[in-house]
Amino acid sequence: MLEIVLNNYEEQLHIAMQVLIAGVFGGMVGLEREYADKPAGLRTHAFVACTAALLVGMADILIAHFAVETAPQTLRTDPIRIVEAIVTGVAFLGAGTIFRHQHEDAVEGLTTAASLLLVAGIGIAVALSQWILALVITVLTLLLLRVARLLKPNS
Repeated sequence: MLEIVLNNYEEQLHIAMQVLIAGVFGGMVGLEREYADKPAGLRTHAFVACTAALLVGMADILIAHFAVETAPQTLRTDPIRIVEAIVTGVAFLGAGTIFRHQHEDAVEGLTTAASLLLVAGIGIAVALSQWILALVITVLTLLLLRVARLLKPNS
């Protein structure tokens, strides 16, 4: 059974630390995007990663809170719905970074939109205490963005 602790300061500090770490990882990707002069940079990527970590980290707290107000046996939860909500929100942000040039047959901002989705995933991984996974994906993302920029002419 789910242990109900509403004012657990240790848990709150743990979530805050996860949000901070997710923000650092997301910010690292955002800093690379900012150096590449892309529409979403350090702050946006850090906020996306922080938000994802916060929402996933608060899932147990939300469940515990609402279990107190309703009969616990009637409360049905699906943790995947939190991830779906995060992806929906990031899709909205990502759509704002994508531009199609009318006079050229070119689309700009797809990589930045994809990197926003990826840092949300990194935030989720951090919130699930998957530290190595989050770190490795952050490093791989930075390497991929850097290498791709070096290989692309006129970038």
